[in-house]
Amino acid sequence: MSLPIASGSSAASAVEQPTRSRKTLWTQAMETRIGIIPLPVYVLLLVLITAFSIKGKISGEVTVMVGVIVAGGFTCAEIGRRIPFLRAIGGSSLVTIFLPSFLVAHQLLPAPLVQSVTAFTKSTNFIYLFITAVVVGSILSMDRRVLIQGFAKIFIPLGLGSLAGITVGGCVGWLVGIGFWRSILYVVVPVMAGGVGEGAIPLSVGYAEALGADQGRMLGQILPLVFFGNLVAIVVCGALNTLGRRRPDLTGNGQLQPGPGEVGDPEKHDAAHSNTTSIDVATVAAGGITGVAIYILGTLIHSLIGLPAPVAMLFLIVAVKILNGVPAPLAEGTRVVFRFFVIAVTYPLLFCTAVALTPWHELVEAFHPANLVTIVATVIALVATGYYVGRLLKMYPIETAIVNACHSGLGGTGDVMILTAAERMELMPFAQVATRIGGALTVTAAIVAMAHFKVL
Repeated sequence: MSLPIASGSSAASAVEQPTRSRKTLWTQAMETRIGIIPLPVYVLLLVLITAFSIKGKISGEVTVMVGVIVAGGFTCAEIGRRIPFLRAIGGSSLVTIFLPSFLVAHQLLPAPLVQSVTAFTKSTNFIYLFITAVVVGSILSMDRRVLIQGFAKIFIPLGLGSLAGITVGGCVGWLVGIGFWRSILYVVVPVMAGGVGEGAIPLSVGYAEALGADQGRMLGQILPLVFFGNLVAIVVCGALNTLGRRRPDLTGNGQLQPGPGEVGDPEKHDAAHSNTTSIDVATVAAGGITGVAIYILGTLIHSLIGLPAPVAMLFLIVAVKILNGVPAPLAEGTRVVFRFFVIAVTYPLLFCTAVALTPWHELVEAFHPANLVTIVATVIALVATGYYVGRLLKMYPIETAIVNACHSGLGGTGDVMILTAAERMELMPFAQVATRIGGALTVTAAIVAMAHFKVL
């Protein structure tokens, strides 16, 4: 009895099938991503980082640090995205901000890794590169008329929101036993001061001089409230993002108000937020270096007149846009740089900020019931006022509410955190107005009031 002999084509088919199957599995693995990282690359990064951490030899060079913070940032974001309730209030950003801080405080991350990330974060200070890319790209990709109207209008909900936050915070603080003026000066104002470097520190110096007190003790009293106010704003804006998904009529998905001819035409609006482009690489690079040059000019203005460099940059780029100083292809190049930073850099930036600059104990110290209630009431008053006033002004209410929330943010870092939770990084120019200009006015008024009333 003879056995059947496989034909050449059948034999080849039998050999190719496992190969094709392996290729399919590998392709599927490479197409599965943790954030932006293909799964096999992600696993390789984790193995390498673990190995170098065990050896205690994590290099601080930029290439290695990029691998570490990208893996750390997108791991935290993926965890937050998969927690059912948390993801509805900005879980990805919340976990990326606070989990690394908790792990550092309890010594659950390898010390060499923490030291390398901290040194890299503080030496590069690359949050300003991030803010530059976002502010320049978002402004130059806006419709010129929308930009002018937006900046003209945003001060109305912001100013009214500040008054509402101060009034509501003072009243709630009085009801819970802190006292009306003490609530305003020691709880509400720190939350609305604009962060640490340009808010809490000058505020503590001014208070200490007015009262003849120790500046270090005053700063220690103020800092926890600043961190907790930022946390409340993150949670509220995460909830606003969820509301925007359910009620698309209330949101411009990152645009402050409808542009000319844009109502009922979502395709025109979506073009500004697209992740695809036909622009050439050289023009994208030109857009990036244009933003860097404008920021450096902002630092020069800061050295001459003391205006913070990000604010100077903001004014400069708005002037350039209003005067049509950048041709359309170059503006598109800055938009591509902006989208790259939003997609690829946001979570790594939050991760390294959490490791290096977000002390866990500062947040925990703010958990006094009276403080908590007062801070929550202040932030909600800010946000609610922005929502309703924005609606009256025919702006998108969710966007104006988010900008107002940034008034209770932790400076530039806080703006990144809040806008990440809201998934509206396009609002960064307006957030900078709320945080830096609003914060500076708040701090100045509070120091004058403290010198006059001397509230202990």
